[in-house]
Order: sequence, then structure tokens, then C-alpha cells
Amino acid sequence: MNWNNILTVYFKELRDSLRDRRTLMSMIVVPTLVMPILVFGVGTIMSKVIKKARDEATTMVIVGGADSPAVVAALKADKRFKVVANDGNYRAAISDKKIRVAVDIPEGFEAALKAGAPKVVTLFHYEGELKSGIGVSAVDRFFRDLRDKTVEARLAERSLPVDLVNPFEVKRENVAPPEKVGGNLVGGFIPYIIIILCFTGAMYPAMDLTAGEKERGTMETLLCSPVARINIVLGKFLMVLTASIATMCLSLVSMVVSVMLGGSIFTGERTTAAMQTATAARGGDPAAFMPMIDPTGIFGVFAMVAPVAVLFAALLLAISLFAKSYKEAQSYVSPLLILVFAPAMLGLMPGIELNTTTSLIPILNLSLVCKEMLSGVWHWQYIGLIFASSCLYAAVALAFAVWQFKREDVMFRA
Repeated sequence: MNWNNILTVYFKELRDSLRDRRTLMSMIVVPTLVMPILVFGVGTIMSKVIKKARDEATTMVIVGGADSPAVVAALKADKRFKVVANDGNYRAAISDKKIRVAVDIPEGFEAALKAGAPKVVTLFHYEGELKSGIGVSAVDRFFRDLRDKTVEARLAERSLPVDLVNPFEVKRENVAPPEKVGGNLVGGFIPYIIIILCFTGAMYPAMDLTAGEKERGTMETLLCSPVARINIVLGKFLMVLTASIATMCLSLVSMVVSVMLGGSIFTGERTTAAMQTATAARGGDPAAFMPMIDPTGIFGVFAMVAPVAVLFAALLLAISLFAKSYKEAQSYVSPLLILVFAPAMLGLMPGIELNTTTSLIPILNLSLVCKEMLSGVWHWQYIGLIFASSCLYAAVALAFAVWQFKREDVMFRA
């Protein structure tokens, strides 16, 4: 193994890749622009759609209520609602999104309120549909307010305090530090994103440097050079690893900057009630609404990701090398996405805990340990086991790639 030859091959492949427009698109342009487009493009559109749905009056049908004129009049007078005529088929109208909500006021509702007899008001809505969900929430608040006012009036008639129906309050207090809270909120999502970025960042360069060169007929020229094959494959491997890490880093930087700028812009334009409540609970600082993670854990995540990035680069290089053409390499590599996505998504599920068994499962172990580190929890015995096993898997994958490169039947498949 000659490092001068390895670096020569590496820099040669790096120059060729940087001259390739498709490589620049997949490694630099797309990772850098995708998050701003998602945050500012999709985020802005979603924000406007939700704002428009909230600002529009909820179209509703009142079923019954002939003997409850005061309630019906209050619903019609409320600017949040737009009462339309009942054609008798309100269920189909809601399902077809012609109206948002239907309110079934039972017979004798107002009389029952005065007599203290319980009645049930039924709200018909389209579950999962945005406008119907907003509408039914508004109608639900209307009747909750009506119920509270009725209770207050009954207590006042009997000269009883309002606190009679609310003898005590239940208060919640968080005892976990902000780093643990933030780690639990986003700790599982961040390693999932990193894993996907590492894999997708290595896909195109691995296929282009192996099957692509076979298809272009340049592989034979490279093999004729006075360089040992192990040096050639290691040089190509370093290029694929560089692309993987560069894609991940550029995407993460773009994501962090976009989320920070987008969050400040959207929060500055309109702060929701939920955000106001959360901000007040955290001392009135709007910036405190953003989840906190352990900064030391970030460095730990990158250290744990390194052997996994080596694993992806070596494995993709070996599999792509087996293909005769770029298109064939795509058919071999694409199924690996499922094998990568499945354990990464499994790490996001509740109930999957870090233990000795899960520490030996590739990708899943990384997802679980990164979540713990970002929360400020360091299980050193598992960290050591995961890092060692990941390095072992990466070494096996790299050895497999070198072995594939030395096989004539693989290099010159007919």
C-alpha cells in the first residue's frame, strides 16, 4: 500500500468529480439548496394555507335547534361561523368538503340548560381534513364557553363561589434539564437525517467511479497504470467518503441556518397561542422556545458517524463495482435504501432502548446512541461497543471492496 499513489488517485478522482456537473449537483448544489427550499418555500406555502383556513369563517349546518333560538342566534352572530341551510344531507356535504362542520342541537336544549338536565351536542366533522379540524375546534370552544357561562350563572343564582366546581389545580413542572428535553425531542431525528445524508451522498460517486468508468471505457486505462489495485481502490474509496461527508456537512449547515432563519421569520410574523404559552412558561424569552441539545453531544455524534460513513462508502463502492453499467448499478444500490431506512426509522420509535443487543445492530445502534448523547447521557460501555462494532463492519466492507477490485471476473464482466 503506497500512500503517494493512493493520494494521487484520490486527487485525480476529486478533480474529475468537481468537473462533473452531475456530481456538483448531487454533492453541493442539491444538499445546500434543498433545506432552504423546504423551509422557506414549502414552509411559507403551508403557513399561508393554514392562516387562510383559520381566517375564513367556518361554514356549518345547524341540525335541530328550533326550540333553542338563543343558542342558534349566538352561533349565527359569531363571526367565526357562517351558517348555511340544511339540505338534509349534511354528512355527504362534510365528506365532499362543501361545509366544514354540522352541529346537532338536541330537542329542548335551552330548556334543559335552565332545568339543569344534561344534554349532548354532537359535532359532525371530517377527521384529518385541515379546514374541518379548524372549524370543529372553534365550534367546540363555543359550546365549552357556553357550558362555563351556564355553570357560573347557576352558581351565582345560589350565591356559591365559582371555585366550587374547581376545588384544586394540577400543576406540571419539568424536572429534566433543557438538554435532555431537546435531546428527546430532536435527538432521534438528527441521527436519522445524518444516516440518510451519508448514504445518499455516497451513492452517485460510488456508481460513477466504478460502473460509470466501466461504461465509459476508462477503467481499463486506469488499470494499465503502474499503480497497485489496492492503491486505486483506496483512492476511489477516499473520494466516495469525501463526497458522503461533504454532502452530510453541507446539508446539516444548510438545515441549521434555514431552520434558525425560518423560525425567526415565521415567529416574528405570527406567534401562535401555543408558542406564546410555551414562551411564557420558559421565562418570556422567544428564543427559549427552540429545543436545546447538549453541544458536546454534537461532537460525539460526528465521531460515531465516521465509521458508519466508511461502511457506506466501502459497501456502495463494492456493490457498484460488480455492475457492468451505471443503470445496472442503480438497480443494485436502490434496494439498499430500504436496509438503511428501516433500522434508522426503528430508532425513532418509542420503546426501542439502547442495550447490548441493539448496540451490535448496524445503523440502529448509531440512531439510539446519538439520541442519548444529544440528551447529555453518555453510556460509555455502549458507546465503546458501538464504535468498535461499527469500525469492524467498516473494515469488513472495505476489505470486501478491495477483494472485489482484485477479481478479474468482476472488473471485466461481459
